[in-house]
Amino acid sequence: MSDATSERDPEGLKGEALPKDSLYRVLARKYRPATFADLVGQEALVRTLTNAIDTGRLAHAFILTGVRGVGKTTTARIIARALNCSGPDGQGGPTPSPCGFCDQCKAIAQDRHVDVIEMDAASRTGVADIRELIEGVRYRPVQARYKIYIIDEVHMLSNSAFNALLKTLEEPPEHVVFIFATTEIRKVPVTVLSRCQRFDLRRLTTEDLQGLFGRIVAKEGVTVAPEALAMIARAADGSARDGLSLLDQAIALGGGTTVEPAQVQSMLGLADRARIFDLFEALVAGQVPGSLDIVADLYAAGADPSVIVQDLLELTHFLTRAKLVPQTLDAPGLPETERLRGRVLSQKLTLAALARLWQMLLKGLGEVQSAPVPLQAAEMALIRLAYVSDLPTPGELVDRLSGSAGAAPASAGGARAAAAPGGNGGAPVEARAASYEPSAPGGAPGNDGGPRAALARAAPLPEPREETAAQPGRIEAPENFSKAVALVREQGEGILANHLMDDVHLVRFEPGRIELRVSEAAPANLASRFGAALEAACGGRWVITISQQQGEATLRAQAKATEAAKRAAVMQHPLVQAIIETFPTAKLVARRDSGQDDTTGRQEPPQPDADEGADER
Repeated sequence: MSDATSERDPEGLKGEALPKDSLYRVLARKYRPATFADLVGQEALVRTLTNAIDTGRLAHAFILTGVRGVGKTTTARIIARALNCSGPDGQGGPTPSPCGFCDQCKAIAQDRHVDVIEMDAASRTGVADIRELIEGVRYRPVQARYKIYIIDEVHMLSNSAFNALLKTLEEPPEHVVFIFATTEIRKVPVTVLSRCQRFDLRRLTTEDLQGLFGRIVAKEGVTVAPEALAMIARAADGSARDGLSLLDQAIALGGGTTVEPAQVQSMLGLADRARIFDLFEALVAGQVPGSLDIVADLYAAGADPSVIVQDLLELTHFLTRAKLVPQTLDAPGLPETERLRGRVLSQKLTLAALARLWQMLLKGLGEVQSAPVPLQAAEMALIRLAYVSDLPTPGELVDRLSGSAGAAPASAGGARAAAAPGGNGGAPVEARAASYEPSAPGGAPGNDGGPRAALARAAPLPEPREETAAQPGRIEAPENFSKAVALVREQGEGILANHLMDDVHLVRFEPGRIELRVSEAAPANLASRFGAALEAACGGRWVITISQQQGEATLRAQAKATEAAKRAAVMQHPLVQAIIETFPTAKLVARRDSGQDDTTGRQEPPQPDADEGADER
């Protein structure tokens, strides 16, 4: 990129030129890519555009999308240079490797080319702006081969502006090329997308960013520790521009000569990676005092509480991937300390424990970000994590309920927590659980109460129900249509059960055979789904036939009629009548049943007396 900008005289100096080094350009501008070969991490885009230019298969409109700072506008300018480059001798044609020396390349690089028009759609969103653009499309380029229109943040255009652009975008003159850039591709109408050749610029990886930053600091003559570059690359979150801004700040912090990891850590408010591992290990071991001490040290060193929780979330995700995909630990850019400690932790923790940690940390992060004192919220979230570290997983509880977890109740924490120190920093969790004494008579607690003691004192669970050898897992066939519908709902077919309640009239019912009349609202496959659900639950074959006979009222109508009758009976009770006479505006808003019907499972209305009438209001 040319240094002509640095040689301009600033306003007010009356022709006196400043030294070239006095006008500093930030790294993001100084090292902006000038050719396709300079683009980092966009191999597919570079290969496609290079082949298109070499073969002359050029689209009349491009749309570039991606997160901020990955090079959308820079790529648009490179395309403009590639299409208009005339070569050092002025006789060249479109080339994927613009020379950078011809008048066209220099003018485009300095943003002063008359035929390369850049428009910011965020500030020019209306139809009038697009009308002005369309008027200029008719005229041929003044000095270049193509007239290039670069519209940045194109998703900000109004619907009317998009509509005004459609016809010109579909059939532009042969000398016009449109290049759109956007971070919100979903906000661009499909009518515009269908007229453009789309390129998705992918988010840069940490390794790509670290390599780019390493080459730049070498050219700048600054010594930056690899660990510091890794921190900046992670903080950039896939954006080269964000990373270069952070690198500029770190170099200024280091005095322009040397940048140490501690300086970057302090600048970004990050927690020490090794201490995050220490904190994670203390949490999964249930060491509450040790965990709080580490958090206090990190906070005193400048780490933000929300960043600490985010780092724990990132570590949990890393360990989960390492457990499922062991090759994660062999990534070339991974520090050796993280590789070794990550392998140990991923082998030690179960997937259920990691999933529980993720969910609790995710909830805790929201609390930290919204709390008036973030540090206190972070400590409370981590305390919860430490105290659930030795609780049994859902799988272990299921095994215990089914009688397959063994007879020793003190093993609730499993082998994972047996050797880990507990939340009080004392004996191992398994030993503490075994030391709890049963409650004293009359409900008084023993030596140590709490949820873990309750698990240790749990009485032996009843043996699981024996199943018949002929039909394991089957249940008895329903005795009536209402119970058949209830059985369908228990099978997880809630929608089908609702249709059976609302849209079906029973004509005849007998075990194994049901005759129904269905309304138009019922699905066409209701009979087959109903029969399949009953066969899956009870075994045997069920025949469901559709009849044209009138049949009974729907179950929903029957239920409403029954409820109306019960409410009417309550309203006729003498005590309720007396209440209504005393309070004319009183209404019956709820009815509570005290009896249980053995056949339907619905409660019968109570027989109110003088002491219970108030409950029937």
